[in-house]
Amino acid sequence: MTAEPLPGGRTADVGEAKVDLDRRRRCGYPEVIYGAGKTAATLEKIIDAQLAHGDEVFATRINASQAEVIVARHPTARYNATARTLRVPALATAAKEAKPAKVTGRVAIVSAGSSDLPVAEEARETAAWMGCETVEIVDVGVAGPHRLPEQLDKLLSADAIVVVAGMEGALPSVVAGYVACPVIAVPTSVGYGANFGGVAALLSMLNSCAANVAVVNIDAGFKGGYLAAMIAQRKHH
Repeated sequence: MTAEPLPGGRTADVGEAKVDLDRRRRCGYPEVIYGAGKTAATLEKIIDAQLAHGDEVFATRINASQAEVIVARHPTARYNATARTLRVPALATAAKEAKPAKVTGRVAIVSAGSSDLPVAEEARETAAWMGCETVEIVDVGVAGPHRLPEQLDKLLSADAIVVVAGMEGALPSVVAGYVACPVIAVPTSVGYGANFGGVAALLSMLNSCAANVAVVNIDAGFKGGYLAAMIAQRKHH
């Protein structure tokens, strides 16, 4: 017995991929492209399918060579080399027929150290693509505890906060003790040998004594930014 397709579900078969064109209707946002392991040719096919459907394209883990090919074909595309993300605006003609829902909310992105910036930037780009206002607070790790209180005004005005940290992963608990909103903790693989590629930070965050901290996977800036943006949207809806 074969499963029946969901009512109204649409898929674009581009050969190497089957693009979910119904994702925005079901989940609020178009399918996000994960670029790692895909050829530039495959990415182009997926992007073309999404643009034809009226979606604004967002892709993560895009390397410089992939981006070079895509930007050459889509001059309006914007590549963030630090975050390894790429956005292609919806085509003007298609967007008139399928406008994405406007999203409100404010998301703060906090990074412990400069080495955590690529993951933090991925989170910021994700929340911005989803329509949220974003503010980024960098290099305020617990080794210099005086730096965080100086940024409290930015934290207190956020609907949700993403905290990105490696090493011992203590920063999310500290931030959470100052605010009344959800804190999404993102452990990074930054650290020395006993950091175990981010496992030490992950376990520290999972054991946070702050009640408003939730944790995503190691280096998962996209997931942290996505969840924070959804929370911010729901608060204002």
